[in-house]
Amino acid sequence: MTGLTERRGVRSAKDRFEDRARAVRRRPLRRAAYAILTLALAVLVGWTFWGSTLLSVRDVAVDGLPTGEVAAVRAVATDQIGTPLARVDTGAVSARVLTRAEIAEVKVVRSWPHTLTIKAVPRTAALVLRNPQGQLEVVDAGGVRFGIVQTRPAGVPLVTATSADAVTPGALTAALSVVGALPPDLARTVSGITVGGANLVTFTTGSTEVVWGGAGQEDLKVRIVTTLLRTHPKLIDVSAPQTPVSR
Repeated sequence: MTGLTERRGVRSAKDRFEDRARAVRRRPLRRAAYAILTLALAVLVGWTFWGSTLLSVRDVAVDGLPTGEVAAVRAVATDQIGTPLARVDTGAVSARVLTRAEIAEVKVVRSWPHTLTIKAVPRTAALVLRNPQGQLEVVDAGGVRFGIVQTRPAGVPLVTATSADAVTPGALTAALSVVGALPPDLARTVSGITVGGANLVTFTTGSTEVVWGGAGQEDLKVRIVTTLLRTHPKLIDVSAPQTPVSR
C-alpha cells in the first residue's frame, strides 16, 4: 500500500512538473499573441483617426461672430471638409482666419466626431476715422483699421484725419489716447476730433478748441482741460501739459 502511494505521489509530482513546463513553453506564444493583437488594435485605431473618412470633417462651425460675418469665415476652412479630423492643421486654419482684418482672436478646435469649430473674437470699433479720401474706417483699441462703413456706428467717436500723416500708427495712437481719456461728461460735449499727426490731435468742446497734442500724460491733460474750461477760453493747449496755455 505504501509503495502504491509513493508511485502516485511520484506521478503527481511529474504531472505538475510537466504542466509547469507546458505553461512555460506557452508563455512566449501568449506574449506574441498579445503583442500582435495590440499592434493590430493600434493600427486599426490609427487608420480610423488618420486614414479613413469615418471621422472626417463634415461641417465647419463658427462661434462668436455676428451673423453677417459667419459665412465668410466658414469659407476659409471649407477646404478641410472630407479631411480626417485628426489630420486637420488647426494652427494653419487659425492663421488663415486671422488674415481677415475684422478678427482679433481665433481658436480652432476639433469637435468630434465630424465638426471643425472656429471660435473667433471680432474686433470692436473704438473710433471711426474719416480718412483723407472721405471714407469712414473703423479702428479698434489697438489702432488696427479693420473695415470701411457707410455710417458711423452709434456711440463710436468720429475722428477726422487731415492728411496722410494722420493715418499712421502713431497718429492713431494719439487719437485713441483722447477717446480713451475723456470722461463721459466731457466726451458728450465734444463736437469734433481731428488728427494731423502723431503729435497733433485737437478737438472742440462747446466754443473752446483744445489742442491735445500726442499720446501720453492723459490724466494730467484731462485735469487741466476740465479746470481751464471753467474760465470759458477760446483755446486750451495741453500738448505740453507741464506748461499749458489758454486764452
